[in-house]
Order: sequence, then structure tokens, then C-alpha cells
Amino acid sequence: MKQDGSIALFHYWNRLRDGRTAPKRTEIEPADIKTLLADTFILEKDTRGEAVFRLAGTRLCAAYGRELKGFSFSSLWKEKDQRLIGRLVQGAFTSKSVVVVTFDGISRNGRENPFELLILPLDGGLENPRCMGVISAIARPYWLGADPIVEARIDSVRVVDPDREPMFLKSRPALPVPSLAPSDEILAGGETEPARGRRIRHLVIFDGGREE
Repeated sequence: MKQDGSIALFHYWNRLRDGRTAPKRTEIEPADIKTLLADTFILEKDTRGEAVFRLAGTRLCAAYGRELKGFSFSSLWKEKDQRLIGRLVQGAFTSKSVVVVTFDGISRNGRENPFELLILPLDGGLENPRCMGVISAIARPYWLGADPIVEARIDSVRVVDPDREPMFLKSRPALPVPSLAPSDEILAGGETEPARGRRIRHLVIFDGGREE
């Protein structure tokens, strides 16, 4: 995971699951991830057993130029990648696997833009398998949202061990998530001299260091 949206949603999901294979779908509070909602989605199985969008964020729908609710998830991909993406989502449904995919989104006019996809399992019971995820644009060209993405080509796939992944992410701060992450407001009072510090998320960086 390299995109802030993926990292933030993973941390939120990981805190909720609290050592379980996945959190319950009823534990997800939209208000807790309101800064991420525009790019997030929830998938469910339809009567054919295929993964379809139950919910999709506004920016995600804008990138594809349509409301995604009810559409097949695999239909977003090139035909040669549809079987693979379908298997990855089924793995999230049945095996509670966590998956990171990088892909190129191809627009109606043939433009391309890189994206990162994170798929996270939810515990909805045997009758209601669900998963949630986020799609983050790695670049944001001027045309994104005006020239709809019509298909996607997989670049790389990684299945994540959620019990080990926090070890690799601990040096990278997560995006603030309401009720779970520190505020972005500038610290005041005490010994801090605001004029000398630079604020980066929940850290204050002061100029200085060892002289050579």
C-alpha cells in the first residue's frame, strides 16, 4: 500500500477487527471515515454469486462517469483480467483475504491513469458476504472525472497478511480518521514555538540538527 487512502482505510479496518479475521459489517461507521467516503465502496454477492457494488463513493462514480451501485465489479476490467479480479474478490468474501491491486484506468478517449485498489473483507455472515475497499488515483490529471474510465488493466497484485502489514506501515503515518487519529490542528501552548516548526499531519518538525 502506497496511497494515503489505502493506508488510512487499512488502519481503520485493522483497528475495528481487533485480532479477528475481519470486522463485522455493522461495525463500519461512515462518520468515522468521512474523509475517505468519496473513494470507497462496498461489494456484495448477487443471486448469481457475482460481486456487485452495494455502495460507491461520489468521486469514484464520477471517475467512471456513472452510478456504480448494482453494477458488476468485474465489468470494470478488461476481459482478460475479469476472471482474476473475480477470484480476488471471492477470496475476500470466503477466505477473508486482503488484496492490493495497482492498475491502469483507460478512459473513453484512450487516456490512461494509474490507480491503487485495496479490498478488505467484512464479516456479514454466511448469508451476506461483503467486502469494502477504496480506489485511489495515483495521479490526478485534469481530465479525470470529465473523460470517464471505461476499463482497467491490472498492473500488479499483492495479497496482504494483515497481522504483519502494520509492522511495515508503522513508520508511515495514517491519514487522520475521526475518533481514531490525532487532529490536524496546530499544537499550541507549552514549550512549542510555532514559528520554528513545520506541521506534517500529527508531527511538528523543527529545523536544526547536528552541525558538521
